[in-house]
Amino acid sequence: MSKRHAVIAKHTPLAHVKKGIGNIVLRRFDPARDSYEQLTTMLHRAFARLGMMGLNCTCVDQDVAVTKLRAQRGDCFVVVSGGTIIGTMTLYATDAESACEHYHRHDVATIRQLAIDPSWQNRGIGKSLLAFAEHWAATRGYAELALDTPYPASHLVAFYRGQGFRIVDAVRFAGKVYDSAILSKAPVVARTLAAWTHQIALPSARFVRFAA
Repeated sequence: MSKRHAVIAKHTPLAHVKKGIGNIVLRRFDPARDSYEQLTTMLHRAFARLGMMGLNCTCVDQDVAVTKLRAQRGDCFVVVSGGTIIGTMTLYATDAESACEHYHRHDVATIRQLAIDPSWQNRGIGKSLLAFAEHWAATRGYAELALDTPYPASHLVAFYRGQGFRIVDAVRFAGKVYDSAILSKAPVVARTLAAWTHQIALPSARFVRFAA
């Protein structure tokens, strides 16, 4: 299976981000200027609602070492505003060690540690991250893009299904008190995303710098 990287060609708009939210930047996590401590704190804030629901998601209270380990196992991206991390996701290749059999497939990429700071939610950033993830998967030759979320978090299940993901399995991961819905979709790359760029424009956000 070919896992080619996209060619840099031109500015590409991401239509999901709402106007008027200022300048935000999507790029790879850079240990030279980004902090795993700040990333961990943001993950805790983003998952606090699930923690209050009694769902012991790893991101609810994981320590910095776990955040770093999970980020380094894949391609970790962050959304930054004014030097502050307001969103993140880590994209994984095939994961043969996962308890989820769907993740073992050679043609399945997965999204982990996807989170948006609560104060930045409902502005289209999550949808834009999913669109970016689809392109990342498609340009590397993956036939499916998958993720998991707690089944009791019906609002998250509904959100992902609204973005075209379908439920393909249910898994009780080790140590969890809930079943996780495994959702997957075939990445669809719009024509406007056919040539990805180092500088990707966001409406009313100037551009996103993507560091290869």
